[in-house]
Amino acid sequence: MFISELNGRVPLMRLARWQLTAGFVITASVATIVGGWATLGLWQIGNLAASGVFGIALASTTYFAAIYTAGPRLTALLFSLTSPFALIMGYFAFGETISATQGAGVGLILAGIVIAIGLRRRRPPAMIPLSDAEPIESIPASGPPPSLLGISLGIFTAFGQAMGSLLARPAMASGVEPFAAMAVRSGLAVLFFWSLLALPKIRRDVADFRKADFGIAVIAAFFGTALGMSLLMAALSTGNVGIVSTLSSMTPVVILPMVWLRSGQMPRVHAWCGAGLAIIGTALISTT
Repeated sequence: MFISELNGRVPLMRLARWQLTAGFVITASVATIVGGWATLGLWQIGNLAASGVFGIALASTTYFAAIYTAGPRLTALLFSLTSPFALIMGYFAFGETISATQGAGVGLILAGIVIAIGLRRRRPPAMIPLSDAEPIESIPASGPPPSLLGISLGIFTAFGQAMGSLLARPAMASGVEPFAAMAVRSGLAVLFFWSLLALPKIRRDVADFRKADFGIAVIAAFFGTALGMSLLMAALSTGNVGIVSTLSSMTPVVILPMVWLRSGQMPRVHAWCGAGLAIIGTALISTT
């Protein structure tokens, strides 16, 4: 929500560097205070590092690319494929299954997301949230039809997110402290995005630096990367990978009241209907 205020003011790659760096500093500091580093072993670090590569570094990069080639709305819809990908991976990797009631809940949540962000609007959405990488700016929905490349990038983003959760699951189940886990994941992504400055096209970043913009990015990193993703890691310590991924994909509908309060613009009726379905789906999952 806060990141949408930086739309058009901060280049995407710079924003990614700011957010991930701030998120790493926050999570690493908390992990140091609570003694979280002591819960990490070599194999846990390896799993979490691989999780960061797939779930943050690669998925964020393909997400940015999908926004520009497939459009923000289609990218968000393709991102909802994270849930079925995670359910399938969880079954084959860990033998995780869900009940019929939980399956119905997952279906309602996915339907709610599609209704909330998939129907045509007069204007494109202000932002498209990505669970591991934070909301980023959108581009106009008008233009040529999405290419096969754009659709493929969106699907790979969902796959990367699911793979990131799958790889983190064993480490979290072994008792790794969530803030330490997120520090490892985001730390590797920080190195990746700063290393991209070696590319001349990305290095030619001529936008002015504003302290206010940086402050907003840090606040967003605190709530999204540091707090939100650490809670996701905590959920993976005991939760089913597919269920956790489904619940974490609800950002586009959960954020509606906050966007209304922050911007003063009430979301449209279909968005509220989608949110209602997602809430019912969450209730079905929670009661089993």
